[in-house]
Amino acid sequence: MASSPGKERSVNPVLRISQLDALELNKALEQLVWSQFSSCFHGFKPGVLAHVEPEVKAFLWLILWRFTVYSKSATVGQAILNIQYKNNLAQSEKYQPLSKQQKLWYLILTVGGRWLEERCYDVFSNPQLQSFCRVKPYINFGAGLLKLCGLVNFLVFLQKGTFATLTERILGIRSVFCKPQGIRQVGFEYMNRELLWHGFAEFLIYLLPLVNVHKLKLKLASWCLPVVGLSDSENTLAAEGRECSLCGEWPTLPHTVGCPHVFCYYCIKSSYLADMYFTCPRCGSEVHGLQPLKHRVELTEL
Repeated sequence: MASSPGKERSVNPVLRISQLDALELNKALEQLVWSQFSSCFHGFKPGVLAHVEPEVKAFLWLILWRFTVYSKSATVGQAILNIQYKNNLAQSEKYQPLSKQQKLWYLILTVGGRWLEERCYDVFSNPQLQSFCRVKPYINFGAGLLKLCGLVNFLVFLQKGTFATLTERILGIRSVFCKPQGIRQVGFEYMNRELLWHGFAEFLIYLLPLVNVHKLKLKLASWCLPVVGLSDSENTLAAEGRECSLCGEWPTLPHTVGCPHVFCYYCIKSSYLADMYFTCPRCGSEVHGLQPLKHRVELTEL
């Protein structure tokens, strides 16, 4: 992307966070491409791509490199964030695109390096190729040394803000903004709304354990059921012990709490254990003790 002398563009430094965001976007794109590609083979025999997976990945990354770094001097993540690679070896403050040699070496160091790492792992894990195990310590030492250099480069990047990766520093390519960045307009309405909502949600999470849900449910049930003015048939039904005042079913092991209403033993015992101040949901009487129903209950009407 060569610029004419009359249209040369000045470069603008890129923030560290923008460069790191571009790297994360590149990783997310690669994972998305690989997941979409591997989903095409779900109907095939399992493990059909296992033997050629490094080569297939290298081919996909080669296609991405062809239409991103080679043609636009920018990765997908950089293009989204309005960033491009600049040839930092050129003795000029104006924007200079990457040379073909830099693009090719970028391909070799990124795509080729990852392919070599994955293929070496498969070779060393194969028990039939024990002859390669002799060079395994040297390869592991070289890989560890590269990771150490990458760590040192990252620390230098955090201090100076240039060359986020070791490949960029070796090739002399630097991330710059394609166009001057305007003032960013930040709207705080959405942020304030989210802060209020999160604060309200945290308050609810703190408050819910303090609420006796069981007692609240029984209180609502007492509001829905008539407290006074029961008909004679309902009073007779409750007195004869044919209906649990909590579940409304035929009482199992009927018990009373000192009022004319009858409860299943499990219903009243669990309610009393959950709330020591439990009251009858129909008449509001306090529980003074559980007493088995002494009246004879006929099952002929069931």
